[in-house]
Amino acid sequence: MGMQHEIKAPQRLLDAKGNIAEPGFAKKLYWQYDRKDIKAGKMRIKEWDYYYIGNQDYGLCLTISDVGYVSSLSVSLLGFGDKPFQFNDSELGVLPLGKVGMPSTSEKGNVSAKAGTIDITFDNDGTTRHLFGTYDNFVNSKKPLTFDVVLTGFPEESMVIATPFDKDKHFYYNQKINCMYAEGWCEFDGVRYEFNRANGSLGTLDWGRGVWTYDNTWYWGSGQMILESGDRFGFNIGYGFGNTTAASENMLFFNGKSHKLDEVSFNIPKGEDGNYRYTEPWTFSSNDGRFEMSFVPVIDRQAPFDLGILCMIPHQVFGKLSGKAVLDDGTVVEIKDRLVFAEHVHNKW
Repeated sequence: MGMQHEIKAPQRLLDAKGNIAEPGFAKKLYWQYDRKDIKAGKMRIKEWDYYYIGNQDYGLCLTISDVGYVSSLSVSLLGFGDKPFQFNDSELGVLPLGKVGMPSTSEKGNVSAKAGTIDITFDNDGTTRHLFGTYDNFVNSKKPLTFDVVLTGFPEESMVIATPFDKDKHFYYNQKINCMYAEGWCEFDGVRYEFNRANGSLGTLDWGRGVWTYDNTWYWGSGQMILESGDRFGFNIGYGFGNTTAASENMLFFNGKSHKLDEVSFNIPKGEDGNYRYTEPWTFSSNDGRFEMSFVPVIDRQAPFDLGILCMIPHQVFGKLSGKAVLDDGTVVEIKDRLVFAEHVHNKW
C-alpha cells in the first residue's frame, strides 16, 4: 500500500515559494487556490473546466481552458449505439494569460468564453451548474450545435488532489466531481439528444489548476452510473502525472461519499510493434483487489495536435466496463457493460 495522506481542514494551496504546502488528497475542496500565489510566469499557468455529460447511448464533452499562451474551447458529441460516432471540434484564442477569468474555486463562480464560431458559458451559483452555448459551424458543417444542460445533486464528497512536480514552482491541483444529475439537451444536424434521469444521464466535472512541466504522459479513467438498485456509483482512477508519493487519485463514489483506493493499473494491449491497441479489450487491476474490471472499447476519441515542439496526443477511449469494486466497508459493487471512459494522453506544452 502506498501512502495516502488525507487533508481534512482548509489551508492555502501554495507556500511562499509557489510550491504545494502540503501534498495529498482530500474529499472536499480544502486547499485554497489563488493565481496571485503562483511564482511561475503567466505563460505557464494552466486552468481548465471540463464537463462530461452522458448516458449509455450518447455523451457530450465541453471544455473551457486558459493555458497561458492559448485559450481553448472544445465540444465533442459522441454516440455509443449500433453505429458509434464522434464529432470533435475546438477553437483557440491567442495569449489569454488569465483573461478568460476561470473561477478560483469549483464551488461557485461563472465563466463565459468565445472563440471563432463557438460561445460557451458555465454558470455555477453553488446549487446548480448551468452549461449552455452554441457552436455555429460545428465540425465545418456550416450547421450549429447547441446545448443547454443543468447539473444538480452535487455529491457531498469528491476526489481532490494536490500533486507537486519534481520541479520548483510547478504543481497540479485537481477536483473530479462525478455523478451529478443532468437535465437538458444537445442538438446537431436535426437530431436532439436528451439528458434526463429517465435515461440515466449524469455529469462529471474535471476542474484543474496548475503549472505543469513541459513533457507529460498520464492515464485517467472515469465512470458514473445509476445502478439497478437506484444508487449512484462512480469512480476516478489515474496516474503518471506529477509526484504522487503523497497520494493517488484513485477513488470510488457511492451515493455522494468517497472511498479511497490505493494503486490501480491500466492494462492496455500492445501489438508486436510495441504500440498500444486502444480499440482492443483492456483490463484494470488494483494492488488491493478493490477495483478489478474488464473494458471493451466502443470509441477511441482522438483530436491530436502535434507540431513536434508542441503536442497534445490524446486517446480518450469510451467503452463498456464490467467487474467489481469494493467500498471501504467491504460492500461489493458489481458492474456489467456500463459506459465509462479511460484515456492515455501525451502532452508537450
